[in-house]
Amino acid sequence: MSGVRDERGSATVPALAFLGVLLLLGAALGAVAALVVAHRSAQSAADLAALAAATALAEGGDGCAAADRVAGANGAEITRCDVDGFEATVGLRVDGPRWRVLATDPEAEARAGPA
Repeated sequence: MSGVRDERGSATVPALAFLGVLLLLGAALGAVAALVVAHRSAQSAADLAALAAATALAEGGDGCAAADRVAGANGAEITRCDVDGFEATVGLRVDGPRWRVLATDPEAEARAGPA
């Protein structure tokens, strides 16, 4: 019976190690999810800005001004706006998560024009 008492609590250390590994895995998955969400937000904002620019160009307006308005409404900053006829190419940047390994904000580019 004394052998059983010596083993009491011996699973605590492996259980804590396992929980620590799960915690680290969860943090890593959260970081990856934040990056994916930021990139998707940037791409959505770029798509909308390019569509707004192409629509403005088709109506005789300033495509880059329209793209800038739409990008600003989506929390993005235009980094590039090129117009070629009725076709617009828009590049932009959104604020994203900041870590030591990731020093830049997510960027995206989209092109839109008549079909």
